[in-house]
Amino acid sequence: MPTHAQAVILGLLQGATELFPVSSVGHGVLLPSLLHWALDQSSPAFLPFLVVLHLGTALGLFLYFLGDWIEAFRHLRILWLLIVGTVPAGIIGLVLNKPLTKLFASPLVAGVFLLVNGTMLFLGDRRRKSAGAKSLPELRASQAFWVGIWQATALIPGISRSGVTMVAGLRHGLREDEAARFAFLLATPVIGGAGLLEVPQLLHYRGQGILSTAAVGGVVAGVAAVVSTAILMRYFKQREVQALRPFAIYCWVAGAVSLALLALGL
Repeated sequence: MPTHAQAVILGLLQGATELFPVSSVGHGVLLPSLLHWALDQSSPAFLPFLVVLHLGTALGLFLYFLGDWIEAFRHLRILWLLIVGTVPAGIIGLVLNKPLTKLFASPLVAGVFLLVNGTMLFLGDRRRKSAGAKSLPELRASQAFWVGIWQATALIPGISRSGVTMVAGLRHGLREDEAARFAFLLATPVIGGAGLLEVPQLLHYRGQGILSTAAVGGVVAGVAAVVSTAILMRYFKQREVQALRPFAIYCWVAGAVSLALLALGL
């Protein structure tokens, strides 16, 4: 399993790339292979370790959006939209848990789907001819459900959860900043649910120091998430259209370079 230094690197990567629409899981699966770390990514403990990093990110997001969560519980409309948007990923994650888990040991899958993610971001931007006008409370429950279905595709390494939810939100008329806000708010219950399923498995390895290593990575991921969220919320407020295009280009480059390095064995 990762050393403390590797956990810090993976935590930084997770906390940043969970919010940036470039797939944190894809990066987490690819990086150990590209850097030739002595990690067994098919180990039953590897996915729970990654989930702990996600939990750190979710805690950072919760603290950043604490005011929004308080508002959601005061105004049940937003809370209802979050519940509806969370349901698809929860159901699909439970039903397809075993086959999806196997994908986390495949850097090749992550590289291919990074390319797919880039294409999705590019097309999502290109097909929007003007900025949306809706705020989050104006979103219909049926639209929130479709955003949730798109979010479920991020169970595949290489597909960005924040990216697909933002694209879906934009397609339903949300402004860039509101689409980002909805995507980031949806992260907390989805990641929390994954934590309830996966993290208890780490208890089987508590004598091997994996819990402390995962905790270090989780704290780092939480701090990185807060910083990344602040940067991105400002960015999406300033960009009215084509805000996702730079991230699409990055995914194409990162996916292509990763696949080339894996093919060459470098």
